[in-house]
Amino acid sequence: MAQLAVVTGASSGIGLELARCAAEDGCDLILCADEPEIEKAAAELRSGGATVEAVQADLATMEGIDRLWQAVAGRPVDYLVANAGRGLGHAFVEQEWPDIARVIDTNVTGTTALVHRALRDMVARDQGRVLIVGSVAGFIPGSYQAVYNATKAYLDSLSWALRNELKDSEVTVTCLMPGPTQTEFFERAHMEDTPVGQADKDDPAMVARKGWQAMLKGSSGVTTGLKNKVQATLAGVVPESVLAQMHRNMADPDKAD
Repeated sequence: MAQLAVVTGASSGIGLELARCAAEDGCDLILCADEPEIEKAAAELRSGGATVEAVQADLATMEGIDRLWQAVAGRPVDYLVANAGRGLGHAFVEQEWPDIARVIDTNVTGTTALVHRALRDMVARDQGRVLIVGSVAGFIPGSYQAVYNATKAYLDSLSWALRNELKDSEVTVTCLMPGPTQTEFFERAHMEDTPVGQADKDDPAMVARKGWQAMLKGSSGVTTGLKNKVQATLAGVVPESVLAQMHRNMADPDKAD
């Protein structure tokens, strides 16, 4: 039987590219997203010969987590790719609370619940790999993107902690930490009018390939793109106040050309 990969946030961008990586490696796929476009993504991969099930579910809710897990139907999950996430730009005080809560519920609560459920089964079998899509943003205080960066700091930290807890097992957790990537993220986060929204970005296929390869190797984590690697390194030595101002220069709409 083929190995099973569960990929969330798989309707577009990095998630869809990660699903393509899994399909190329001969995996059966369960793809999840909270939008009907997930059916189109699944059909595309099926046309290439992959066995794919699409699940439209909101992973910001326990109902959505349950719906996705019902699709797994007790089958061992070999690879969990926890990619689903939401962004939110502009000043914190200008954002509406329901939008803030949705970012936290998706990126933090939903991802944690799904990883917890998958890891329990993997540990019981002493086999499996998890890829959590964090971000280089998790290293930087995110002025004008404060909640999003905070959620990614959580995911980055969670990945490393879980990896350490599981180091004596055959289960691995890998953290993919990309920088700005050419996806629908900035449009959905209402950040098209920011310097980072208007700048050149990394190719999502490259980011996904690096992340998938790192997960297969059981690596601890990978930061894609030279500029992002430099930024991650600087985050360890530059004062937080300076990092926050640097981020403001990228994410403040008033600083766009």
